[in-house]
Amino acid sequence: MLSPAKKSKLLLALKNYRKKFLERDLTELDESGTRLMINSFLSEVLDYLPIEEIRTEYMIKGTYADYMIQMGGIRHFLIEVKAYSLQLSEKHLRQAVNYGANEGIEWALLTNGKQFDFYKIIFGQPIGERKIFSVDLSNAASLKHDAELIQYLHKEAVLKKSLKQLWSRCEALDPVNVAGIIYSKEVLTVIKKLVKNKYCEKCDDEEIVKSLNRIVQEKIDPDVIKPYKTGKAQTKTKKATKSGEAIVHVPVVDITVTDSESGQEAVLG
Repeated sequence: MLSPAKKSKLLLALKNYRKKFLERDLTELDESGTRLMINSFLSEVLDYLPIEEIRTEYMIKGTYADYMIQMGGIRHFLIEVKAYSLQLSEKHLRQAVNYGANEGIEWALLTNGKQFDFYKIIFGQPIGERKIFSVDLSNAASLKHDAELIQYLHKEAVLKKSLKQLWSRCEALDPVNVAGIIYSKEVLTVIKKLVKNKYCEKCDDEEIVKSLNRIVQEKIDPDVIKPYKTGKAQTKTKKATKSGEAIVHVPVVDITVTDSESGQEAVLG
C-alpha cells in the first residue's frame, strides 16, 4: 500500500480535485464534460500516464468501454463514466459488468465524477459482481476516509498487487466466511473449553451451535456482551520446612476466571 507520505499526497490531490470540480455548479454537465473530470482524476489523483496507461474508448466486442487502465500489457480495471447530472443506477452497473465479463476483466469502476463505485466481477454462472467500496467525493467530511479506499486504485498501489490484497481482505471479512470459521470444529472446541472453565458445565457441539444460532438470530445488542476474561498469573512463595534452608520462590500459575455478570449466561447459554 501507499506510504504515509504518498497517502498525504493522495489526500491533497483529492482536495484539489474536489475544489477544481465538485465545489462548482455542474448540475447540467453531460457525459463528455464528466470525462474531462475523469481524465484529471486518473492522471492527477491516481497518477496514471495519459495514453500509455489510460486507454480511452477501449473496444470490447463491437462496443466501447470509456477507459481501461493498462500497464505492462496487463489490463487492471475498466472505468465506465456517466454524466455528472445522473445518479448511478443498476442499468449502468450491468453495462460495466458486461464489459468486464466480455473481456475477462475482474474489476470495474463506475462513476459520475463525484460518486465512485468499485466492483469485483465474479465469473460464475451467472456472472455476478460485488461492490467493494463506494465513495462520494463531494462530501468533504469523509474525504480522509475516502482516501484510504481510493489508495487501492493508485498506480503505485496497483503495481504492488493492491487489488489482490483488497479482494483477500474482503473475502476474509465476508460474514459467510467468518461464520464458517465460528462454526468450525476448532472454534467449537475452544468455546466448550472456555464454558467448562468458567461455568463448570460440559456441553456438546450441538448445544454450542444452538447458542451460536441464538446469537445470530436474536441480534444481541453488543453493549450487553461482556468480554471473556481470565485472571492474571500469580507468583506464590514457598518456604522450606527445615530450619536454615534458603527461601525458594516457586512460580505457581493460578488460572482463575471472573464471576459472570448479569445477563452473561443468557448470551452464552
